[in-house]
Amino acid sequence: MKKKILRNIEWGILVCTILLLAIGLVALFSATQNSDYEELKKQVMWLGISIPIMVVVILIDYEFLVKISPLLYGVSLILLIAVLFTEPINGATSWFNIGPFSMQPAEFAKIAIVLFLADVIVKIQRKGKDEMNRILKLGLIVLTALVPVLLIIKQPDYGTALAFIFALIFMLFVAGIQKRYIIVSILLVVILVPVAYFFILPEHAKARIDVYLNPDLDPRGAGYNIIQSKLAIGAGQLFGMGLLKGNQTQLGYLYPKTTDFIFAVIGEEMGFIVAGLVIILYVVLITKAIHVAKTAKNDLGSYIAAGIAGIFFFHMVENIGMTMGLLPITGIPLPFVSYGGSSLLTNLILIAILLNISGRRQKALFIE
Repeated sequence: MKKKILRNIEWGILVCTILLLAIGLVALFSATQNSDYEELKKQVMWLGISIPIMVVVILIDYEFLVKISPLLYGVSLILLIAVLFTEPINGATSWFNIGPFSMQPAEFAKIAIVLFLADVIVKIQRKGKDEMNRILKLGLIVLTALVPVLLIIKQPDYGTALAFIFALIFMLFVAGIQKRYIIVSILLVVILVPVAYFFILPEHAKARIDVYLNPDLDPRGAGYNIIQSKLAIGAGQLFGMGLLKGNQTQLGYLYPKTTDFIFAVIGEEMGFIVAGLVIILYVVLITKAIHVAKTAKNDLGSYIAAGIAGIFFFHMVENIGMTMGLLPITGIPLPFVSYGGSSLLTNLILIAILLNISGRRQKALFIE
């Protein structure tokens, strides 16, 4: 059985992940030289913790993981509520501090939500594929995702909340949601975005949008980070300024350079070629994840793989887009590259689940 799993595994996903991890560690090596490589050391430690967990997750049948997903979902909700009562860090109550380490429950909740959502959709579809398109049943699916999303918005962490939304969108699309719901959703977004901007979003969120549209409105305040990020990427040109030699990176102008703006570090010091390679690796990884969804042995595996693809797609587009000034800054890390123990462990578990599904695949089961 184990030989069959290894033979069927989508090895391209693992190769892309390893290459992204390697590039991330090199970028962190350069970005942390002035802090005695503290964050790099922690990242390596978290990588060491994550690898054996990945192996275990690959070997356990994903259907068993889905069976315990209601428990994981419940625990995630409890943690998301509990974290609201912690001391704010940079204005957000998103982390539990455990000694020298911090844990972000919203990251780990991604695993539980994707597994539980897939389970809910499959159970609803047992009476027929079109059962999901009934208003009440579709509402139940959306509500399952909406509860943790609202808790994460309360922290506030709009970026991570959007990652959950993208996972839901990808899963519903693969599950065969009817076009009328897609059209209605697009119309609602068009109507609600300006309403949210003028009447719902807090002032700091509005400021981010305003600065995204025109960074020169506040070049020394809200627009400072994006201006420095664009300068760093532009200065790298084709081959980069060289490791440990980036002006914005090494002189402290780029912040936070180990998390949100790690792609700017890569662009400045390694140049367009390596930065372009990072984008290509993500595109290949996400494409492979979609292929796993297409070739999974059952609908359950398809929906889980689609949800994971949605999460990685959003993180890639949002993080790289915001560092280049193409999208508003939301504080979203770049998977496998940015510093962050919770993020690294969560993303590697998601990769392990993809490998798990691919190792047990048999035939394509996409909805037509």
